[in-house]
Amino acid sequence: MRVSPSGSEKGQLLALPASGAVLADQRGDSRWMRVTWHDDPGDAPLVVLSIWRDGKCSATLRLARADVPALVSALVDGLSDTAPEAPPPPS
Repeated sequence: MRVSPSGSEKGQLLALPASGAVLADQRGDSRWMRVTWHDDPGDAPLVVLSIWRDGKCSATLRLARADVPALVSALVDGLSDTAPEAPPPPS
């Protein structure tokens, strides 16, 4: 399957990973991050975070499966720190 990620130029296509996600960079300018899982036989399972610009991979981070919960926790903690406060209950 192929998709044109948001922020990319028209006509530029990106192959979706079999498992994972493609996330657009808020700055646009044909930037995005791919998150892919790799379960190669003989190797420890891992997730790869790759940074793309103009259809080219410019950086990757290979994260061991055991380290993924720490990443998820950091993201969830960040969301809870920036969540708007609930409105006061009606009187």
